[in-house]
Amino acid sequence: MRTATRIDQASANVRPMTGTVALSANGSDRTGLRAKLSGMPQPRPIIARSPVATFLFLQGIASPFFSELGHALRERGHKVRRINFSSGDWLFWRGESDDYRGTSDGWPAYLDAYIREHAVTDLVLFGDCRPYHVAAIEAGKPLGVRVHVFEEGYIRPNWITCEHGGVNGSSTLPKTAAEIRAIARRLPQQGRAMPLTGDMARRSVWDIAYNIANIAFPYLYPGFRSHRPNHIAAEYGGWIKKFLRRGRTRRHAADVNRIYGAIQADYFLLPLQLDSDYQIRVHSPFLGVEGFMDRVIASFAKYLRQHPGAQTRLLVKLHPLDSGIMDWRKRARQSARRHGVNDRIDFIDGGDLQALIDGSRGVVLVNSTVGMLSLERGRPTLATGVAIYNVPGLTHQGDIDSFWHAPTPPDMALMADFRRVVMHRTQINGGYFSTSAIERAVAGAVPRLEAVLPPAALAIARATREPAAEGGSLSPAY
Repeated sequence: MRTATRIDQASANVRPMTGTVALSANGSDRTGLRAKLSGMPQPRPIIARSPVATFLFLQGIASPFFSELGHALRERGHKVRRINFSSGDWLFWRGESDDYRGTSDGWPAYLDAYIREHAVTDLVLFGDCRPYHVAAIEAGKPLGVRVHVFEEGYIRPNWITCEHGGVNGSSTLPKTAAEIRAIARRLPQQGRAMPLTGDMARRSVWDIAYNIANIAFPYLYPGFRSHRPNHIAAEYGGWIKKFLRRGRTRRHAADVNRIYGAIQADYFLLPLQLDSDYQIRVHSPFLGVEGFMDRVIASFAKYLRQHPGAQTRLLVKLHPLDSGIMDWRKRARQSARRHGVNDRIDFIDGGDLQALIDGSRGVVLVNSTVGMLSLERGRPTLATGVAIYNVPGLTHQGDIDSFWHAPTPPDMALMADFRRVVMHRTQINGGYFSTSAIERAVAGAVPRLEAVLPPAALAIARATREPAAEGGSLSPAY
């Protein structure tokens, strides 16, 4: 049965620690010292680290993945807790949970009290840039709480990301060629990924269910504010329009692919990210997609003015999960006309990404995971934001104006080493959007989470689960 507990914001402060006061020789308390201390602000007590691992799950993706992972950790003998921020969060969690119904301003104090009260040792999050998660990571630091962050795979398909401490711009992956090579030498060759199921239809159904729950029951979580910049109704309206135009969009993408192949076009590829992507807003100098796109087009126009005989084109590719709220084709055209290169800009929604990368002279992006694919394909790549792969020897290290003139290809031996490091330290074979993919992801995530636990926590968990195993109640997956 699902239970919910609420800690009022007004009582979020932790009670001060009680203890003995130094006694004088005759056993009476030192009233003078007590009097002095009573008027002084007392520091918040630092909790002693519990030997038992207690995993606190915060917001996940619209999928049963977090719920299944929490269940698996319980079966492994660990303690698991969950805080819901919205009705959608509640919908995708099976088991006991607590609810936070306060405002974002009160969240840090609430979580500080919660961590202390329940001896939380580990936070589990999806994405480390959501406002609730940023505050949670900061609140957990002084208390020594470990952080485990899940994300979409750095390498796709068939992989998800799980990093200790942070992902993307906050990743702890090596940043120099020497570090990459030194680590890779100690690692075995990675195994092959097992193909997985999971389609866009199921992902869409779960996303709709999550958001309908939030829309239908907003009064249950009055303080909740979504991390998405647009209202979900506007996003779904954009998706409906995109669905109605899908036939024409596919024909246009096929025409672009055919024409580019027929004329052996000389082009650079500009793959767009989602405008709501925190990786742009937090880990790049741009406020969104439009500013990035305009900067690239302006630089490309400058290159063409310097080389009037060049036949080079710029192909702008829409992100496959873009909802269509913003007409990026129109914005790209406006920018191209403003910079005088309207006849050299093409736009594609769809198409074969790998083929488009292979046919290009280079790829320019912010920090999309498309960069990993581009480097694996040996194409010169310019990352204008903070990215795990933006390393000397892999990406072009000059500015954007120099990229058009002499794009630097990756060192393929270094890229092979980097891929090996990324695979072993951050990737799990699995997915979020089918039962089989979730089962495989959970099976890989549990040992990844346990790998950073102290021996005492593992021993306690083992002692807890062994009676269950003898009784035949332990999951056969373990």
